[in-house]
Amino acid sequence: MQNRAIDALAFQVRRLTDKMAAEVIGLDLRIPFDTLTRDAVYQAFLDNQILVFRDQDLTKEEQVAFTEQFGTLERHTLGNRGASDSPFVHIVTNLDADGRPTGVLKSTLWHSDKSFRPAPSMATILHARVLPPDGGDTVFANMYAAYEALDAAEQAELDQVRVVHSWELSRENIGRTLSQAELDDAPPSTHPLAREHPDTGRRALFLGMNASHFEGGSIEEDRARILALEDHATQERFLYRHNWRQGDLLMWDNRCLLHRADPNFEVAHHPRVMHRTCLRGTPTS
Repeated sequence: MQNRAIDALAFQVRRLTDKMAAEVIGLDLRIPFDTLTRDAVYQAFLDNQILVFRDQDLTKEEQVAFTEQFGTLERHTLGNRGASDSPFVHIVTNLDADGRPTGVLKSTLWHSDKSFRPAPSMATILHARVLPPDGGDTVFANMYAAYEALDAAEQAELDQVRVVHSWELSRENIGRTLSQAELDDAPPSTHPLAREHPDTGRRALFLGMNASHFEGGSIEEDRARILALEDHATQERFLYRHNWRQGDLLMWDNRCLLHRADPNFEVAHHPRVMHRTCLRGTPTS
């Protein structure tokens, strides 16, 4: 986006790294956007993959209203819907029902949110409500850059591959067996391994902890190749680490990023509470 276009609006965009991520300065997300601002924010989102809005203090209802300006809210899985009094807000927390730290931090494996859906999530909005004194970072991997770093022959090969994404597999990865109701709610879906972004036209690797095996193949035969590609995609040169500040709200593009929570704090002693909303994407081709 041209600086003159940004200057004409009520906010600024400041790039945080040369890999991805930008800070948006000057917006109160409790106030609905006009069309010009909404379109400019969305373009900044496409250009930078991650937007960081500082010093926000949104209720669940205000976060839902902010999210809906960019598309249709995505329902959460059965296990997450009961964790909030607002059905579209997932409370991401290490606290138990009595408000005590459990010592367990979820979502520490690389993933793209809801990649097991036929229309995987377009974007995730995560709002910091309670943070540990330090640590508790979220780390992102740029799947555009990971794909573009492959040689042309491997790109051409991967362009022809589709991958089965399984919620059941991802739960097995963390030692949990899904109920039949959960399996029925989130059956596997198949997506291109080299996915074309519907808005930018760029290709990005699309994998993570939900990626089970190649279409027509088996977990035994394909898992090692998928994990090797994940190792390639999550090299330090493709990463951005977000050090949370109180009041941060992040909006990131699930179509071209992987992410994970980092348990780099005393999880058994300090609370970490986030409010998460997701936007439904479009079916992959």
